[in-house]
Order: sequence, then C-alpha cells, then structure tokens
Amino acid sequence: MTISTKDWVNYINKLAAINKKAADLMREYVQKNGFANTDELMGYAHAVATKYGEAAAELTCQMYEATAEAQGVIVRAAEPADTPTFAEVAKTINGTKNSPETMCNAIGRLTKRTGADTMLKNALRDNAEFAWVPNADPCAFCITLASRGWQKMSKKALKNGHAEHIHANCDCQYAVRFDGKSNVSGYDPDKYL
Repeated sequence: MTISTKDWVNYINKLAAINKKAADLMREYVQKNGFANTDELMGYAHAVATKYGEAAAELTCQMYEATAEAQGVIVRAAEPADTPTFAEVAKTINGTKNSPETMCNAIGRLTKRTGADTMLKNALRDNAEFAWVPNADPCAFCITLASRGWQKMSKKALKNGHAEHIHANCDCQYAVRFDGKSNVSGYDPDKYL
C-alpha cells in the first residue's frame, strides 16, 4: 500500500494551515497589543497553542487511523497528544520576547509539535514504524532526517516526551506504517542519503 501524493499533500497542507493560523493569530495579537502585559500575552499564546494544537492532533488522529485501515490493520482509536503546558508556552514566550517574529513562529511550532507527538505516541503504542517525510523545498536538516528511512518506533525517538526536530516554517511530517512495506508516494530515503 502506498499513500498517494494527493492524500499526503492534502494532509500536510491541512496541518500546515493549522500551524500557520496559530502563528498568524500570535502575530496579529503582538501587532495590536505589543508586549506590555506579559501575563495576557502568555495566556493568549497558551490558548492559541491549545486550540490549534488540539486541531492538529485531531487531524493527525484521522490520518493515523486512515493509514492503519488502508494497510488492513486494526488498531485502537488514535489518541491525541497533550497540548503544550502553560509552563512550556511561558518559556517559549520569555525566550523569544526580543524577536516578535520568532515568537509567533514558535507558537506555530508548538502547534505542529502536538500533531507530531500524536503520530509518534500512537506509533509507539501500536508498535509501528515511522519516517520523517520531507515536503516541498526541505532544509538540509530535514533531508538528513528523511535519509534515515523507516524506523521502528521506540521511546528513544521521543525526547523529553516530545517529537524531535520540529522547527518553524517547515511542512515536513511524520508518516507511519504497520506492515513493514507500505510507503508514502515519492518518499525515497536512498535519494535523500
């Protein structure tokens, strides 16, 4: 079974739109309100990361379950990963206050991380394999990760309980497989190596 280019691009475009919306909402908030009230800024950022993180997690659950079904595998319903905690969002805000654009993108990245966490945590639960699949014009780092190919999911793949190497302005995503032979159309680890 191969996930078609159309299905894969549709999925990653929807996720990208969710992540972008989170970053854009932060950008609008900062432009309107600035940094004068840190408590309100952190509260708003946490609300955005929660709402859009939940959306990313739900979409990822749907893709996870559709992938399992297409491969003829019966798994428990996918479970959404936790959204960023207030402490994680506050740390992000405090660490990026001197760069509003970085801050806004960081909230989008936290949203993206929730989707990636959802994919990997379910893969761990169900003993699946995962791969980092690049999209569009990936950076050298994402190409390097993609060259690793399909890997058995393990706790080591989660750093501090989260998906590793999630960065802002990136539409690359994790894919899973259950049968050891399925693939995403166009994904060729040897080409990336």
